[in-house]
Amino acid sequence: MPARLVSFSGFDNNTEQFHNAVRAQLSQDIEVLFAYAELPSPLIDACRYVMTGQGKLVRPLLVASAFDSVNQSNANANENTDKSTDRRTTYNSDLESLLENDSDYDMCRRAALAVELLHTYSLVHDDLPCMDDDELRRGQPTAHIVFEESTALLAGDVLQTLAFEVLTAELPTFAPFDSSIASQLIAIFAPRARRMVSGQMLDLNAEATTGISQSDLEAIHRDKTGALIEAAMLMGGICAGATAPQRMALQECAQHIGLAFQVQDDILDVTTSTDTLGKPAGSDEKLDKSTYVKLMGVEQATSYAQSLFNDGRAAIIRELSSRELSGKKDSADNNALLALIEWLWSRKK
Repeated sequence: MPARLVSFSGFDNNTEQFHNAVRAQLSQDIEVLFAYAELPSPLIDACRYVMTGQGKLVRPLLVASAFDSVNQSNANANENTDKSTDRRTTYNSDLESLLENDSDYDMCRRAALAVELLHTYSLVHDDLPCMDDDELRRGQPTAHIVFEESTALLAGDVLQTLAFEVLTAELPTFAPFDSSIASQLIAIFAPRARRMVSGQMLDLNAEATTGISQSDLEAIHRDKTGALIEAAMLMGGICAGATAPQRMALQECAQHIGLAFQVQDDILDVTTSTDTLGKPAGSDEKLDKSTYVKLMGVEQATSYAQSLFNDGRAAIIRELSSRELSGKKDSADNNALLALIEWLWSRKK
């Protein structure tokens, strides 16, 4: 049986409850996927270890929030065409129809799994001795510390392949995949997965490079960090039937949020403790990486991150929210994506 729809409005627009529900659904879906995959030990143990750590799960939350925001926006549009119909009744009817008649929500679950699988694979490989050689990730020892390096390498490999397989696999508890939506998801996902790897290479090339410009730094992070964030938001929107203007707004927002997220990471690396971060603080300086803090300083980098978040928020308000642009926290109270942007801005790890 398909899972019940996790809806932001279903939790009275409570961000924490909505995020917890998305995380709980993802946790269940990870176990369903691993049971389906039948991986041998210790590979399955390593995969489960890295996929069930205390991560923020930002990318699956972006998928779910984009899906919910597009659904809500389209429900509001339906309301505006028929003023005599109660909004809540219309919205609930739309969601019930979605669950009964097609697999949109379960395709969203698949997309959320896909982006988290791909992201986690990139972390496992990033932490290897041949890359950043880190010993702590998500508050626990990295995969190559707990398991052999070869097992960690293979765990990353199989998570990457599962990220694509999950979009069309015959999984229990999931409705049959929608071939039309799946093809659109792959068309969005595959090139951005490739861009993420290219960005990693550019980042390695930039280590210890002097005189790197802000445009060079942004080129790195639009691929390394931004590409998968862009994929997450677009995939969530596609599962909800986003229109062309809505997709453009999601992409514009994602491009701003992707950069803002990286600027934040650079700031947190020098201002937050290892215990809070769940990974080694000061690792960028240790590797002599080019960062926004190194380029701008903490104060200017913080101001830049704020401006990027504001630009991302404006794109969503323009196409996916009935609220006026106010810059106030209450502007997020009825929109899952706006609420997530506020949550990201206030994060400490």
